[in-house]
Amino acid sequence: MPAIGITGGISTGKSTFLKCLQELAPAARFYDADAAARELADRDPEVRGLIEREFGPAVYSSGDLNRGAVRTIVFADADKKRALEQILHPRIRRQWRLEAESHRNSAELFFADIPLLYETGGETLCDRVVVVACSPALQLERLMARTGLPKAEAQQMIDAQMPLTEKIGRADHVVWNNGGRDVLKEQARLLMGHWRDGRRPVR
Repeated sequence: MPAIGITGGISTGKSTFLKCLQELAPAARFYDADAAARELADRDPEVRGLIEREFGPAVYSSGDLNRGAVRTIVFADADKKRALEQILHPRIRRQWRLEAESHRNSAELFFADIPLLYETGGETLCDRVVVVACSPALQLERLMARTGLPKAEAQQMIDAQMPLTEKIGRADHVVWNNGGRDVLKEQARLLMGHWRDGRRPVR
């Protein structure tokens, strides 16, 4: 079965789409890059040491990594953002490449939830890539509701990512999430049918 990368923009509904896939394919394997990053940052001594060296020991003052503090730093400093990515991304990429390869002969699908899939060149490890997208206005509205950020700061978070239009242009499949969960789940159901049949669906 193919290894399928799932990505999108912040607050476009990727997590909800993944839950739909989990409901439709409970036996499938799912790899969560964000969870892997949290585990590495909190539990891996080498990674903790590198992050402390780059950001200072205060980011671990409560025991685990203070993600809010690090997020504030990296959004204001592109060099710090690159430094954090260089610590985490190669390790995450190695993890999910090994998982995908070990699953190649399985009868079940393998999904890799990678928010920065294109930014890290991870699409080369996928048989298919799905981009979950929505309109810019709805993306901004969802992000503001989720984070409580004012409009300007929320837009800054969106602008710090690769443009969603570029991701859409590079995707094998685009899931459009301007509607409700039922609409999203139906798109997931259609894609599952195509993947299981070994066919490549029309976008």
